[in-house]
Amino acid sequence: MADRTPRFADSVFINCPLDADYWPLFEALVFCIVDCGFVPRCALEAPDSGEARVRRIHRLIETSQYSIHDISRVELTPELPRFNMPFELGLDLGCRAFGRTASKSKRCLILDSEQYRYQRLLSDIAGQDIRAHSNSPEQVINVVRNWLSSTSRRGTIPGPVRIKERFARFSSVLPEYCDRQGLNRQDLQFSEYVTLIEEWLKSA
Repeated sequence: MADRTPRFADSVFINCPLDADYWPLFEALVFCIVDCGFVPRCALEAPDSGEARVRRIHRLIETSQYSIHDISRVELTPELPRFNMPFELGLDLGCRAFGRTASKSKRCLILDSEQYRYQRLLSDIAGQDIRAHSNSPEQVINVVRNWLSSTSRRGTIPGPVRIKERFARFSSVLPEYCDRQGLNRQDLQFSEYVTLIEEWLKSA
């Protein structure tokens, strides 16, 4: 993934929690995006860059036609709410509204743990494409696959059952893949994880 600059029409920006509890959903989300033929993008892809984080996020949002924002972790931790996800969602919506011509074709999916919880958290986003994943990796795959299929109108996207089957198989062999390449399964970098998915899908 690091060796190429993805096309705008293939890029999916991911804005989600990155804590340990969310990680199983994140891995399912990234796998689904790759299996659907798109390129996942997020701030983790260049963690050692000298570029300021917010500028990197600006660039990723601007160069991605699709964005997925998960606001399920907007809560007190332990004293203050977490604003990163709503902040990046606002940047994305602003880019679409006020950006250049290409930005008008941007599309975004908003995820939450419960279908209508956003009404208590961020009522101004009513009318956007908001879906619930119930904190289930399988439901993440269902929602993201169906959204990418309907939004992009690509006929090459596999069905959700097939993606979930492949994700389960990939997850079962991932520790072996990591051992073979001298990687730490518990500390995989984002770009490493994406590369392993791409290599496994080619061989599978």
